Amino acid sequence: MTKPKTLKAIALSAAMLGAGLIASTAPAYAEYPERPLTLIVPWGAGGGTDATGRMIASLLQEELGQPVNVVNRTGGSGVVGHSAIATAAPDGYTIGVVTVEIGMMHWAGLTELTSLDYTPIALYNYDAAGIQVRADSEWETAGDFLEAVKAEPGKYKGSGTGQGGIWHLALAGMLNDAGAGADAAPWVPSKGAAAGLQELVAGGVDVVTSSVVESAALINAGKVKSLAVMGDERLGAFEDVPTLNEATGSDWKMAAWRGIAGPKGMPEEAVTTLTAALEVVWNSAEFQEFMEGRGFGLVWKPGDEFATWMSDSDEALGTVMNAVGLAK
Repeated sequence: MTKPKTLKAIALSAAMLGAGLIASTAPAYAEYPERPLTLIVPWGAGGGTDATGRMIASLLQEELGQPVNVVNRTGGSGVVGHSAIATAAPDGYTIGVVTVEIGMMHWAGLTELTSLDYTPIALYNYDAAGIQVRADSEWETAGDFLEAVKAEPGKYKGSGTGQGGIWHLALAGMLNDAGAGADAAPWVPSKGAAAGLQELVAGGVDVVTSSVVESAALINAGKVKSLAVMGDERLGAFEDVPTLNEATGSDWKMAAWRGIAGPKGMPEEAVTTLTAALEVVWNSAEFQEFMEGRGFGLVWKPGDEFATWMSDSDEALGTVMNAVGLAK
């Protein structure tokens, strides 16, 4: 026969039952991320920013264990997509690819957004501007080119992108830094570097500033030569092309760049997780081969380093845009 429970036993059983109920009804907080992410690309499908963004998204979802959906938000010379990143909920589930244009748009009066409106996660790509001339040009060095422009301001024409584009600012900034005047070599707008390079080969312009990679085919064909690159170091694929500093002593640098950022105020857990995952992605053989195979420059600057990079880029762009009358 079963003995009746004592009051002490009953109380103990009730306490254990209550603890079990509390444990079963307490909310379970999953580690970030617990649902899919969105990666906003502020430029159109098929371009370099879209291609690198989609590769990052593909590899990132393997690291995070959640889908990373790419959404192209184009328009307004990059304003629409960059605004969508900055104004998204700062919960870590919407991030995007920010580009060099974030340091240009507000100077041009297109938006009030600056790099301070984002949570910088990591810079992953840097394509320094190169100085390209025809293969039969009398200029053998960047110094030769600058001396010629100083001697006859207005005679030699440049091209490589639209008016006020990053490659236009690269040339204007270099000339301004050299004391020649930002408009000493008049700019002929083109629909990108490819069109500018064709005009160079045809004799319509005298110099094209663009990434050296964009001119690689014409360099290999013996139609174009590169005099210098506006970066910190020589390019691995073009080791015979000196930096502008090596060629002239100038510290002027300009490049197109891309990085991953989110809206300001993201949770620290999300930032830490994303930074670690992106570093794994960046170092992966698949990503390195993808970037190098397509000629994209590789650079890794997380968090505060990326923030400093954007601030320095913004300052340099503002200086040259004011010099050429493009700032408003």
